[in-house]
Amino acid sequence: MRFPKGLSHAPSAAVHRLGMHVGSPVNASCACDGRRVRRVQKSGDIDVVPAGMDGTWEDDADVHVLQLSLAPQLLAEVAGELGVDDRAAELLPRFQMRDTRIEAIGWAIKADLEAETPSDPLYVDLLANALAVRLIETIDRQPAPNTGRTQKFSDRQLKLLTEFIETNLDRKLYLSDLADAVGVSGTRLKMLFRNSTGIPVHQYVIRRRVDYAKALLTTTAMPASEVAVAAGFSHQSHMASTMRRLTGQAPSDIARLTSFGPKLQRRV
Repeated sequence: MRFPKGLSHAPSAAVHRLGMHVGSPVNASCACDGRRVRRVQKSGDIDVVPAGMDGTWEDDADVHVLQLSLAPQLLAEVAGELGVDDRAAELLPRFQMRDTRIEAIGWAIKADLEAETPSDPLYVDLLANALAVRLIETIDRQPAPNTGRTQKFSDRQLKLLTEFIETNLDRKLYLSDLADAVGVSGTRLKMLFRNSTGIPVHQYVIRRRVDYAKALLTTTAMPASEVAVAAGFSHQSHMASTMRRLTGQAPSDIARLTSFGPKLQRRV
């Protein structure tokens, strides 16, 4: 969002709002819930306006801000999953907060918004969950309990989850879908999957989409556009860019190596 030089007002809303400055430094005067701060606002500085509160900013130049909105319900759910009293996870107004993890999440979201093809919804869900976890960590400073061992999925749970993913590769997958499939919370699923497989769950799903698309390209005469939809990609270009990034090959390169290649290329 771009705001012109001068006074800006953010009325109260039903969601928590984080504003990350992504432009050139400006002098700014900020106020929320009776607190006022005058500072130089730099790229990566984060302001937090909790749900139900309004805020004002007076800037001496135009500003460019990435605004993230987070439902209080998500914060409460994640607090429960982490074993934190949700009352202890209540957000307070904060100005010019610096946190490398939240900033990295913000840049990842900005990059996804600006990409020609948006990421799988599962990736966005995981970013939202990570943002909620980190916000709670900045409030609740109690160290996480050490169980003495790395927690993982049981063999049965991992089999159920991977089979669910395989069965549903042709549709958009959300974190809640995967969590429901094995009966755990989204926050716990994220941790257990990485511990069990060594990679984040969204990367696993992307790799399985690519593998499935390669299998269709090498064993069927389906046009590339249909292969993309069957493997859960937004469109053919999305499939092609993902394949090049992960394998170094384009769909046409893969198809050319099979007996279906010439027929497939004529139909694309």
